[in-house]
Amino acid sequence: MQDPAIGPPALIGRSPRVREINALARKLGRSDSPVLLLGETGTGKEVVARAIHGSGVRGPFVPIDCSLLGPLLESDLFGHTRGSFTGAVATKAGLLEMAEGGTAFFDEIGELPPEIQAKLLRVLQEKEFRALGALTGRKARFRVIAATNRDLAREVDAGRFRRDLFYRLNVVLVRLPPLRDRREDIPELVDHFLEHYGHDHELTPEALAAMTQYDWPGNVRELENAIQRMVALNSRPCLRSGDLPSAVQGSLAAAQCEQLERLAAALADPAAIATPRIPPRGVVPMDQLERRAIAEALATTHGDRARAALLLGMGRTTLYRKLKRYGI
Repeated sequence: MQDPAIGPPALIGRSPRVREINALARKLGRSDSPVLLLGETGTGKEVVARAIHGSGVRGPFVPIDCSLLGPLLESDLFGHTRGSFTGAVATKAGLLEMAEGGTAFFDEIGELPPEIQAKLLRVLQEKEFRALGALTGRKARFRVIAATNRDLAREVDAGRFRRDLFYRLNVVLVRLPPLRDRREDIPELVDHFLEHYGHDHELTPEALAAMTQYDWPGNVRELENAIQRMVALNSRPCLRSGDLPSAVQGSLAAAQCEQLERLAAALADPAAIATPRIPPRGVVPMDQLERRAIAEALATTHGDRARAALLLGMGRTTLYRKLKRYGI
């Protein structure tokens, strides 16, 4: 059961960077400082933002997609009064007003046009905003968390993003790693999404190994979509390599071709073929070798069964069954 005192976890996984981000999210929940989240698309920026919010603030969490605000940007953000412009037939609350007492999450902040950047900067400086057509302002009582997949420092240097707004947002900077840089978390993510979408489904060790070798350019979002698709298209519980998305299968096939090419090059060069070594002892039974391999994997991962299963190239359920069999 989740401890409500520390809030929900930000990211799924046990890699050092994920542990660090989860701990930082809980710590940031106890402050109201602006946070800037940087990371590729699909790395979980909104997930981390919600975790920060859930670890402290109890008001509303209002996502603001800066790339989809539409032609009436200022009205969407700040709201407007009746008659403030053509078509304003009624007073409308803006997204910032909706975030009162909570968190305003500016997703893809790098997409904001320059004129809105200037108005947002004033809000952060004056702690106040005014709806279109209003004579008086409202206090800005909300926390700001911003996220982008752009390099904002480079955008500032290129003149596409205001330097003063960047400094206002960049009080606490959190960089989210791409999935290819934390492959050890893939088995746990797979289990999480299988539990959510599949329940009775399970990946074969070969399929899981292929998923850990794939680079996942769409990151966790692409992995989630892959699991959801595989479950939807397969009624049988066992998901095999042939059930993987075409992109993953193509990457696996390319890796296998590369291995075959290296092997062919080695066979063409007799000097590259090492003389087989004869083991000094007799033949060891297979179950003893397997038991030894499992024990060494657990020792290497300090008892982390998910990472041990990844190192051994088998599913977690299979590993648990063998642990019981060998009494480990």
